[in-house]
Amino acid sequence: MNNAQLNELKNKYVANGAASPATHFADRAENSVIWDVDGNRIIDFAGGIGVLNIGHCHPKVVAAVQAQVANLMHTCQIVIPYAGYVQVAEKLSQLAPVRGHGKVMLVNSGAEALENAVKIARAATGKNNVICFDGGYHGRTLFTMAMNGKVAPYAGDFGTMPGNVFRAPYPVPSLGVSEEEAIRRLHTTLKTDANPRDTAAIVIEPVLGEGGFHPAPASFLKAIRDICDEHGMLMIVDEVQSGFGRTGKMFAIEHSGVQPDLMTMAKSMAAGMPISAIVGTDKYMDASGPNSLGGTYSGSPASCAAVLAVLEVFEEENILARSMALGEKLGQRFTQWQERFTSVENVRHLGSMAAFDLVTADHKPDAELTAAMCKLAREKGLILIACGFYGNTLRFLMPVTIEDEVLDEGLAIVEACLSELTKVAEVAKVAEPAKAAELTD
Repeated sequence: MNNAQLNELKNKYVANGAASPATHFADRAENSVIWDVDGNRIIDFAGGIGVLNIGHCHPKVVAAVQAQVANLMHTCQIVIPYAGYVQVAEKLSQLAPVRGHGKVMLVNSGAEALENAVKIARAATGKNNVICFDGGYHGRTLFTMAMNGKVAPYAGDFGTMPGNVFRAPYPVPSLGVSEEEAIRRLHTTLKTDANPRDTAAIVIEPVLGEGGFHPAPASFLKAIRDICDEHGMLMIVDEVQSGFGRTGKMFAIEHSGVQPDLMTMAKSMAAGMPISAIVGTDKYMDASGPNSLGGTYSGSPASCAAVLAVLEVFEEENILARSMALGEKLGQRFTQWQERFTSVENVRHLGSMAAFDLVTADHKPDAELTAAMCKLAREKGLILIACGFYGNTLRFLMPVTIEDEVLDEGLAIVEACLSELTKVAEVAKVAEPAKAAELTD
């Protein structure tokens, strides 16, 4: 079937809330390039929204999954376990920088990991409240929607959200929130809304994902660690998007030296296979009773095989160093654009977790230009995606393993889009005074 036929089926049978606005349908992919069902070649700067740090269909991961499904596809590990689950648990326990000895629970998605992290924190502390941050994103289940620091498009249509979730500002100086102000207002939240004696955990992304790729200062993360210790609360770090090498370290929290009590991870840990994890200090992970955690498909054999293969690729191909090098290239190119285009501001990156903002002539967020950039890039054969508080951030999540020539080709498309759309804006600005003068005459 071709793109037109598949779009017709999509419009007829796929729920509007779940349907992609894209009109291309992927047929096959390799590393950083996708070919659609009509044979069109598309460069991928989204990576399945941060899922493909080692690229599409890495041969080692494909081989591991194929070998696994030929032998065992499912048992439900709480009925009869298998080697892959405990091997992944061992590896993640060794890698995750949690306090003390780490234990692991595997589930299916980032949202499911966050839900279970909150359950574990409540069981470990005997408290109910959770504090999250403005701009944060933790999932689309009912409780994680309540945790998100942004309403649209996630929660606006779904009624009342669960209670016991409170919020504080995330430090983003470009949006008017300094680190000092964020800490002061977090203390205010603890005074006015979330009494520490009733608060189980503070949940934070070390780099905001959907909120705009803003890294938290190390001193801010250390302050949260100190506040949690002072009040007997757990520090939960959400590494679903920032983890598995995206920032140049296995986990973004490692840049700060802070050790959380619990961590969540997903996305690139299995290169496209559905799996996520909660890793935490053993006494907290063991706080709830037998059979209190789990799920039918949690930590499936095929996904566990993929995780183990991904970890081998990280070592064999020096993925962390490649991530740092990619980030430097992106940072340099973005800085050039910031100097050339008045619409580009707030260039930033931590490793290859990179982004910049698009603004109007008076430096206000320009979501319209951002949407136009993504649309035009798609027309030119590049997948580019946005995020941010105001929808005016372009984020870059191409595979860390992207080939140099493909990276250059994709960045040239971004630059061409900036040039084309900026020229349109400049013409409009020149035309407006002239039109006004004509009306006056």
